[in-house]
Amino acid sequence: MPYQICTRCIMDTSDPDIRFDRNGYCNHCSTALQRMAAEYRPNAEGQRHIDAMIERIHHDGKNGKYDCILGLSGGVDSSYLAWKSREWGLRILLFHVDGGWNTKESTHNVQALAQKLGYDLHIHTIDWEEMRDLQVAYFKSGLANLDVPQDHAFFAVLFKKCEEYGIHHWLSGMNLVSECILPISWEHPALDGKQLRAVHRLFGHTPLKTFPVISFWDCAKFYGNIPYFSTIHVHTPLNNLPYDVFAARKTLAEEVGWHNYGRKHEESRFTKLFQNYILPHRFGYDKRRPHYSSLIVSGLMTRDAAMAAISEPAYSPEELEADIAYMCNRLALSRDAWDTLMAMPKKYWQDYPNWGFYINLARKVKHMFRH
Repeated sequence: MPYQICTRCIMDTSDPDIRFDRNGYCNHCSTALQRMAAEYRPNAEGQRHIDAMIERIHHDGKNGKYDCILGLSGGVDSSYLAWKSREWGLRILLFHVDGGWNTKESTHNVQALAQKLGYDLHIHTIDWEEMRDLQVAYFKSGLANLDVPQDHAFFAVLFKKCEEYGIHHWLSGMNLVSECILPISWEHPALDGKQLRAVHRLFGHTPLKTFPVISFWDCAKFYGNIPYFSTIHVHTPLNNLPYDVFAARKTLAEEVGWHNYGRKHEESRFTKLFQNYILPHRFGYDKRRPHYSSLIVSGLMTRDAAMAAISEPAYSPEELEADIAYMCNRLALSRDAWDTLMAMPKKYWQDYPNWGFYINLARKVKHMFRH
């Protein structure tokens, strides 16, 4: 396919599955606009959804210490949701997964929010040798989504905490405003425990004695969210209120002393280098494209501003070298070993054992129950 860029957002043919209509609009922003119209409710209807959510959560959690759970990364979405949840009078268990890559800003934000809001905070620290070995294994696998170990651990701890405390409701910071666009071809679901174990079995060395690995049943329950089965009910309240990520940052800074860490997902030092250098350098995927395109669809960024931003380097040469040196040091890699990993053949998620068929089936069942 010859190079082409959407005339409405800035998604381009770096996504092999992108399609354009006669106006030059891509399938990503066209679908995102349809979802925004149907699912984003920054109005009275959204407030009714929030009121119904609060009532249900209170009812289901009345006999427990907590009635819902919220994962707090220190990023703007989860931080703002925690801030809003205090207004709703929910008894929330905050949890944070420390995979060894926190920035000082994210660590500060997590602690500041828990203290300001008066919520209980559970911090789960992943065994570093197991995390390091698993992340190096993913480098060796040639897969694009190197963030799987961090993301997988987050969900595994979520499921474990819900089971431990009998919690059935999860408040998620996922939202359409800042993430309504993400090409499926760029990554495979991080919850796929079968693929994680396969990658570690082929390329890892340190036994995963304590690393939390998701079972197939937990994965199916999450993607299916099927009525009448014991599961975690996922709520995305940011889709039911006026959400402006830039205004949210300002509010959090003023009310909590929240510290800005940079672009989306840069609260993790691993994710910062992964999405701003490794993905575009090795795979040709620039995560800024879907991030900025989501903001265009949401009306928070103009296409001209996005084009100007994407034309700027994600890194200065000095900062890039410093971050590569930091990652090599943390992963116990020499620079030669790093260069070798960066030049290895690329693989795709279908190249390793996976639950892809069943995950897609669970999604279809969920869609069927919705309608």
